[in-house]
Amino acid sequence: MSSNNYDNDELIFLPEESQSETETACSQGVWNVLVVDDDEEIHSVTRLALSDLIVADKRLHFIHVHSGAEALNVIEKMNSSIAIILLDVVMETDDAGLMVARTMREELNILEPRIILRTGQPGYAPEEQVIKDYDINDYKTKTELTRGKLVTTIIASIRSYQQILSINQSRIGLQKIIASAANLMEEHSVKNFCEGVVTQISSLIGLEAGGVVCAKAGSVLDIDDDEVYVLGAAGEFAVYINKKLENLHNVKIVKFVNSCLKLKQHIFESEFTVLYLKSSDYEAAVYLQIGNKISEIDKQLLEVFLSSVSVGYENVNLFHQLRTAAFRDWLTKLPNRSEFINMLDETSKVNLQNKDLVVALVDINHFADINDGLGQDAGNSTLLAVTKRLENTFEDKISMARIGADIFGLIGSETYINPETINQLFVMPFKAGEHTLPLTASFGFSRLNSKNQSGIEILKQSNIALNRAKKNLKTNFEYYEPEMEQETTWRLEMIRKLAIDFESRKLQLWYQPQVDLVTEQIVGMEALLRWPTEDGGFVSPAVFVPLAEYSGLIIDIGAWVIEESCKKLAELNQQGFSGLRMAINISMPQFRDPNFIESVKNIITDNGIEPDRIELEITESVVMDEPQIVVEALQELKSFGVKVAIDDFGTGFSSMSYLQKLPLDRLKVDRSFVNEITPGKSAFIVETIVTLGNKLGLSTIAEGVEKREQASYMLKLGCDEAQGYLFAKPMPFEQLLEFLSEQTN
Repeated sequence: MSSNNYDNDELIFLPEESQSETETACSQGVWNVLVVDDDEEIHSVTRLALSDLIVADKRLHFIHVHSGAEALNVIEKMNSSIAIILLDVVMETDDAGLMVARTMREELNILEPRIILRTGQPGYAPEEQVIKDYDINDYKTKTELTRGKLVTTIIASIRSYQQILSINQSRIGLQKIIASAANLMEEHSVKNFCEGVVTQISSLIGLEAGGVVCAKAGSVLDIDDDEVYVLGAAGEFAVYINKKLENLHNVKIVKFVNSCLKLKQHIFESEFTVLYLKSSDYEAAVYLQIGNKISEIDKQLLEVFLSSVSVGYENVNLFHQLRTAAFRDWLTKLPNRSEFINMLDETSKVNLQNKDLVVALVDINHFADINDGLGQDAGNSTLLAVTKRLENTFEDKISMARIGADIFGLIGSETYINPETINQLFVMPFKAGEHTLPLTASFGFSRLNSKNQSGIEILKQSNIALNRAKKNLKTNFEYYEPEMEQETTWRLEMIRKLAIDFESRKLQLWYQPQVDLVTEQIVGMEALLRWPTEDGGFVSPAVFVPLAEYSGLIIDIGAWVIEESCKKLAELNQQGFSGLRMAINISMPQFRDPNFIESVKNIITDNGIEPDRIELEITESVVMDEPQIVVEALQELKSFGVKVAIDDFGTGFSSMSYLQKLPLDRLKVDRSFVNEITPGKSAFIVETIVTLGNKLGLSTIAEGVEKREQASYMLKLGCDEAQGYLFAKPMPFEQLLEFLSEQTN
């Protein structure tokens, strides 16, 4: 065996062989190497990097295919004449390479070729288990396979291939071993596999035999103890499968199986044999009830076979793990979201006439706080505690799953799945490790009707109800109604239209003048966002502003409003209307934007405006949402010179402590309170707000002033300014220019 020496591991690019050279090499004896990859560059790099490699006086002959399907066609035709398969994991599907390996080993029963898995996606599959269960020689990411490492892997794999061929050629009995192992490889359950072990051993040594395969439960079964169990059996012992070994009414079997596991070695007697199996994950004992002692030749065959059995068992375990990973939640062992959808599919088909069935989603409130505050272990313990309580409460009366980080799905009769029953589960606190935690939850319910719905559709409807429940301030649950889905569809469509119209510059800014109540001279204006419709109307801000906030569009729209307002204020200054201020509404998502403060400063500076000519209006709800963020942002902008007003004052749940911390300049009296002003009656709330403003040294402005008596009353109270239809309606900028011109004439 020889190979050229290189100074480093970089891939060395050599001239490609011509087709005639390849054919000549083939005829002289070569190692056939099948390269399976959907990336043509990988084919070229592999061929060029290994084109001069000689192993055991033979060169490599490359066969190139680009998909799993092509690979299987070649493998089926060439069979064991292929020495090595360089196999990409991800091709036409995410597991195409693994399916090639599985089909080749288990269905085509081609065991000699060595497989080197290659992937461009590290961590796609569990490296150790894939190597064990599909008889893979190596498993590397493509970035790992430098020339030096690739050469080393190729040489080692060819040696392995040679040894396997040598064994096949020298031992007739090996054919039986391979056939037996292959049959076992096809088994996907522990029970069937272990039954097969006894049957295949009996076939291998040519004797009729009954027997049992035993192991400690903790290593192979979902049983939390360390007792020895019967995993599989054949003959008269089949009735003991999944039972404890001690339950066998045969003292001899119990004694010698335990001895085998304790001594960790085979026991050969004249009437029976106990074989010891050992792998990285488990150890087991196979008791065989045979009529005579096993010959030395058969012992040698069994030794080889038992090594295949170990690999076979790990293959069974892999399928179990893959099934668990695909359809079971790793923590709670409940079905996961994928399996829950399958369960809903099946339930919907089978129970079309059962109108009592209900689906529920149970969402633990503020679960993230547990993970953040107490750690992930406490969070996992909490989920296990909730799972245990669900299982203890409902037992087998309902089906359940964990379909999200802190969301459980339930399917069953409304007798059990209803708000009262599920709320009762959360009355008592939960024990999570060292912590005792009170939990609350929100529930979304969906009744299954006679319509044949898909599982994903039922889950979507339940989730819509859950989202509504989480926003409901009065109760913690909602039942799905078709109107909810229509509302969701409408909301998404409105958000889509809003995004399109904003991108197309269709949104408008209108301006409503604000006046000094004493002189009734215009002192400023409020910028008001308008969304025009195709029929000449407008979408109400009460409708589209929450949608903009919900979707995050408010960040970009809000930045545009600030910039447009400042531009128009600068234009007013240029046309001689100086000294006016511009009031601009700010929402909570804007405060959360890390660029918000600097953006406001830059826009004001770039437009050459005095900062005190800009007044940012916030509502009480914004302040109370995240007070610290709002207070800190406004204090920084206040120090820059910007004015601050609180809008709709008195309509929310004000906190005087935060009100005192806010760097306010003005209180804005909400129109709902101004409307209460009628002749001959006092408006207590209006009086209180104006008095409070005076006490705090703040200016006050009344909005929605439509009648002269309202203006007079506010003036009498000491209110400084007003805006409303009595003085001017909101108007586009061009009309504002005309209005200001008329006022100055």
